[in-house]
Amino acid sequence: QVDRYLYQMRLSDDILLDVMARFQAEMVKGLGRDTNATAAVKMLPSFVRSLPDGSEKGDFLAVDVGGSQFRAHQVKVFDDGKQSSQLESKFYPTPKEVIQGNGAEFFDYIADCLSDFMETKNLKHKKLPLGFTFSFPCKQTKLEEGVLLDWTKHFKVRGVQGTNVVNSLRKALQKHKASFVPAGDVDVLALVNDTVGTMMTCGYDDQRCEVGVIIGTGTNACYMEEMRHIDLVEGDEGRMCINTEWGAFGDDGALDDLRTEFDRELDLGSLNPGKQLFEKMISSLHLGELVRLILLKMTKEGLLFNGKVSTALLTKGKIEMKHVSAMEKYKEGLSNTKEILTELNLFPSEEDCIAVQHVCTIVSFRSANLCAAALAAILTRLRENKKLLRMRTTVGIDGGLYKTHPQYAKRLHKVVRRLVPNCDVRFLLSVSGSGKGAAMVTAVGYRLAAQRKQIDAALAPFLLSLETLREVKNKMRTELEYGLKRETQASATVKMLPTYVCGTPDGTEKGKFLALDLGGTNFRVLLVKIRSGRRRSVQMYNKIFAIPLEIMQGTGEELFDHIVQCIADFLEYMGIKGARLPLGFTFSFPCRQASIDKGTLVGWTKGFKATDCEGEDVVDMLREAIRRRNEFDLDIVAVVNDTVGTMMTCGYEDPNCEIGLIAGTGSNVCYMEDMKNIEIVEGNEGKMCINTEWGGFGDNGCIDNIRTKYDKEVDEGSLNPGKQRYEKMTSGMYLGEIVRQILIDLTKQGLLFRGQISESLRKRGIFETKFLSQIESDRLALLQVRRILQQLGLDSTCEDSIIVKEVCGAVSKRAAQLCGAGLAAIVEKKRENQGVEHLQITVGVDGTLYKLHPHFSRVLQETVKELAPRCDVTFMLSEDGSGKGAALITAVAKRLHNVGQ
Repeated sequence: QVDRYLYQMRLSDDILLDVMARFQAEMVKGLGRDTNATAAVKMLPSFVRSLPDGSEKGDFLAVDVGGSQFRAHQVKVFDDGKQSSQLESKFYPTPKEVIQGNGAEFFDYIADCLSDFMETKNLKHKKLPLGFTFSFPCKQTKLEEGVLLDWTKHFKVRGVQGTNVVNSLRKALQKHKASFVPAGDVDVLALVNDTVGTMMTCGYDDQRCEVGVIIGTGTNACYMEEMRHIDLVEGDEGRMCINTEWGAFGDDGALDDLRTEFDRELDLGSLNPGKQLFEKMISSLHLGELVRLILLKMTKEGLLFNGKVSTALLTKGKIEMKHVSAMEKYKEGLSNTKEILTELNLFPSEEDCIAVQHVCTIVSFRSANLCAAALAAILTRLRENKKLLRMRTTVGIDGGLYKTHPQYAKRLHKVVRRLVPNCDVRFLLSVSGSGKGAAMVTAVGYRLAAQRKQIDAALAPFLLSLETLREVKNKMRTELEYGLKRETQASATVKMLPTYVCGTPDGTEKGKFLALDLGGTNFRVLLVKIRSGRRRSVQMYNKIFAIPLEIMQGTGEELFDHIVQCIADFLEYMGIKGARLPLGFTFSFPCRQASIDKGTLVGWTKGFKATDCEGEDVVDMLREAIRRRNEFDLDIVAVVNDTVGTMMTCGYEDPNCEIGLIAGTGSNVCYMEDMKNIEIVEGNEGKMCINTEWGGFGDNGCIDNIRTKYDKEVDEGSLNPGKQRYEKMTSGMYLGEIVRQILIDLTKQGLLFRGQISESLRKRGIFETKFLSQIESDRLALLQVRRILQQLGLDSTCEDSIIVKEVCGAVSKRAAQLCGAGLAAIVEKKRENQGVEHLQITVGVDGTLYKLHPHFSRVLQETVKELAPRCDVTFMLSEDGSGKGAALITAVAKRLHNVGQ
């Protein structure tokens, strides 16, 4: 009979999966900027961004408002490696005239309770941070403020809705000045919902905990959501705890088909009709009343108690949750049920007792079922956010119904596991969640503020003011002049090497040319066919060969023999071994040139260390190696720096291009300088391209004021300590290494990776620049940043990932700004050379850092604009400067040679 009567309360798994899908849709609505206003489930951001990590410590106060009693707590958190804490509490009654009176009295009462608590605990003389647990829906814009949206449960205080409850509490505490020794000795640092408190308390004991659920007088859930999904809060980084306020699920009619006549009747008689409809089907405050309404109707219809309706059945609130729980203690048989019903003046038969017990079971089982469906929706969302097929997680849980009802917890666990079989869920009972939780949130807030300070201090030296950048630009200008002057050139750090490239392409170049490109770990040989006239075009064929480390760091003879071997392979492969083709040799290391086809190596950079090369002419060494092999002959026309090649390739497309910039593994610039300014080369007519070799800028100590301790560590650990200091602050080869040094320092300070320096973090060079580009990409969620860090053997939390991203950002932004300051010095010099008010010029650019990093090029361009406002600079990406560029230089040199002849 009861089953037939209450069939609508029995929910099949299909119905529960449907409820789960409905709740998922509600969550999406609540998170969306445009849909939040009309969403029933408000999905309120809590501004709690981090779970406890075990390093929290200190003394905290907490006050907890929203349950059946007010509570004050003192929480001591010990940083003893055991994650221990100590809680002392005192409970205060919640008189009806306070919780349904006016606002001022309400907050005065809370302040009285707190004052009394501090008195009894002898805390009057201490200044303690306070966490305020306030278990009602609040709209927060910071951790320490919250505007009350609605009263729920049995609270209805006048004049509080729409106001900031933290301010009201602060004011009430100020009034107590007399009892708190100096004013404001209690600092309200965090406003926390009890659900969030529950998650945080359990999170302190189990770091997997990222969901909090309360099933008691009221019901609610919170969980850690990805910031990128929270439209209502600025920023995409990291996670934030969302207080779902799921009690209001169904307020827009979404559950009408599941609500029974008893649910409707209960709602009409409540303090807030039409609101919190989900909560009214679940929470202990309402279940006893639902049972009463069902029993009343069944009795009226003659199905119970011989149809005799007692006063108890007619009295609202007469059957409470404690009665329902007691009647469901099956182990006691029917004795409890009989006793309770008799107390209520209902004189039950054995059949009546069985039927009433069954009604209680159906009502409380439905509550557990609905709760499980909504929780399953949250767990599914978490799993999908993490892109996992299977997820292990912990749900922190609290509330009288869950704790005291004999069957509730077991039923809830069972249904959740059935609805989300791909989540391994641990349910952790929260001990004193709402109080200790508020203290935990405060403690985490405290820890994060302290960490923020330390991180800011570590990264402060990377923030360069406009003033500092101007200074860098002016120093670079001075060094450029030193390098051009005969008397200072020998001691100059920016070498300003003449390249003997005296023209840019004019479009009449034509023919077949070979190009060699040596400048990194790979070596390329190219055949380039240039056509002139109307069908102007450049066709290229190339082959890439690796240079093994033992050859990079072996003898010079081995290196050049390897190069000639690669050329022989290529000529064979292209079938052109017999032709004596003109060749351009891109050699991307500092060379002193006496003519276009003579280049003496000044010193190796970028990890090369071949012996017996420095001070030698590389063209001669190449010719020697070709002679040794004695298979083919080539006409070596030009030795070329990759920067010059870059300028030439862009110059072929845009005659206005007179500067080449490389921002990749290394960093360098070349530009067309007026011959009259180049004192170390005879002649005053025309222009010549100068290879600045600006990587050496600062080797004389002139930019020591902006070098950080991390720059010094990177320099000392490099192959050429004390040399190429500017390059070490701006080029791809070193940025990852700077990041690694900072990460080690932050880990030592306990701010990253739980203070553990992993084996991989100790390895030099693990942090390649491509990882910087990937980590800083705006499209990457933190989850992917974590994956990159995992590939590097760094097991990172979400918070770690945010910090790593910030470190990468600081290092690469500084690199781009310094590069921009140097370039500004060059364009300004060009403008003065031409004697114009306003200069229009194009810079040809190449290099992986410039091309692949998500922000480098933008920051570089902004810096040049800011520091050289009278120059209108166009940046043009070079297509293969070192290959095509070398061939074009060879072609231009041939053309000028023929004209000369």
